[in-house]
Amino acid sequence: MNQVAIAGGTTRFREPFGRRPDAKSGPGRSAAWLAHLTGGQGVGGSNPPAPTTFVRVASPARRDLKVCHRRPASAYISLVESMTMTDGAKDPRLVLAALASTRPKLELGSLDLIFLSALHLSANGAALAAFDEAQLLNVFEQVSALLEPHAESPRRRATHAIARLREQKLLARVDGAGLMRAGEYALTRLAAAIVESLVEDETLTRENLSVLTRSLRLSLAEILTRSAEAHTPEAWHTAVEAPLRVSVSDLVSGIERRQRSLDLEQQAFQVQIAELLQSDWFGAVDRCLALLESTSATLAELNEILLRDASELSSVLQDIQDVAIEAGATGAESAVQRVSEQVERISAWGAARQRAWSEYYQYVHRYLCDVVRLDPSRALIARLREQLSRHVTRPFALAVAAAPSPRLLREVEPFRDHKPKVSRPRAERERPPAANDGPDPNAVLEGLVLRALAGGSTGLCDVTRQVSADVADELQFVTAGRVAQVVARLAHTTHDRDRPWLSVNADLAIEEWRLVEAQRRG
Repeated sequence: MNQVAIAGGTTRFREPFGRRPDAKSGPGRSAAWLAHLTGGQGVGGSNPPAPTTFVRVASPARRDLKVCHRRPASAYISLVESMTMTDGAKDPRLVLAALASTRPKLELGSLDLIFLSALHLSANGAALAAFDEAQLLNVFEQVSALLEPHAESPRRRATHAIARLREQKLLARVDGAGLMRAGEYALTRLAAAIVESLVEDETLTRENLSVLTRSLRLSLAEILTRSAEAHTPEAWHTAVEAPLRVSVSDLVSGIERRQRSLDLEQQAFQVQIAELLQSDWFGAVDRCLALLESTSATLAELNEILLRDASELSSVLQDIQDVAIEAGATGAESAVQRVSEQVERISAWGAARQRAWSEYYQYVHRYLCDVVRLDPSRALIARLREQLSRHVTRPFALAVAAAPSPRLLREVEPFRDHKPKVSRPRAERERPPAANDGPDPNAVLEGLVLRALAGGSTGLCDVTRQVSADVADELQFVTAGRVAQVVARLAHTTHDRDRPWLSVNADLAIEEWRLVEAQRRG
């Protein structure tokens, strides 16, 4: 069985059983190896085709990384090429195979997480690039005193914690002195990412999104200008490809990282609404509605910025890609394509989150109206839960008995002498439209409602009484409904548990709405 081993060392190719690829032997599987090297990918030799190559690929970052799986020799060549790419666009299957072979896992308790967080905060506060052993011990003793004040042997526990973090690639020794002297240690990129997700707040907001997209536009505009002046492969790499892979990709990754933080915030927000309803039920309706409105406004603003700026960024990237295609700069073209995919993913995130939040917004509104307001004291819910809990011992069902209606037979005598005459009206049923230069009744009604609200009316009954004072009796009911519609659109009302019925006049009574002066809509 042939294998691929990815580990530290240099890249070497060799034949199984000690045969070297340049051996002067007869045809056989070496012919297959030669065919693969000369471009005949997938060509078998005189013997049945079989994998012929062991590959060792240098990986300075992970010296202990090993992958073992069956591959033909053509795939090994592609493996080397893909693993040595500089743009990070590796084959996902190879990356997953490498991870699966190492069996990665993280086992971190509260003490380890807080220890890493303390190291991260200490490094940022004191501008430390590394920690010596005394500093590590000092930080661990402070964390241990905070979590486990009565624990014994802090030095031994610190030694075990440092060894545990080093085994999981969270803490690295950076001095290179070995056993000659005390070492210096630094947090790895994995540890920094874990700590930043715990202690740093990088939620996507209107301000930081505007700053990031503005920086992206400026960087891309500068790259577009440099691309017109690049005439050699080295110039394309320095002026276009490297900035796209480093600075521009970092800015886009910053937006994506903040988007993930905002996703977590939205999840916590939904939990907060559930807790409010669980604790206060009907009293939490106003607070839930306020939270829904504020979050909806924030997402709408972010989506608007993403849609506008993503279009501009895509246009500039398309211009850079056109120049790269004309110049034959394949590296720059692939870098532009990668950034374009990231920008499209950011824009798609905004649309998807806006759509998902709209569905959640409608669901919560429907729940508040159909469940909370109809059962403000939870009496119906309590009875339903009680019935469901007792259904095993006391089952219940709905029984309906239906009896057919009796049939009474009688003789029918048709009209003999006087048959009914069927005639159509001679007059036209639809009148032709006529010009009317009078004012719009809806605009007049809205003006009367606005005047009543401006006059200090605090309830729907007072507004309706003022507007319908000069309305005919047969139009009072219709006018009251139109006034309620206009008031609901122009003003905010409070959500009382019981709304009283008040008389507008001697013949009409309506349900009272209390209007809030501070929440009037402009």
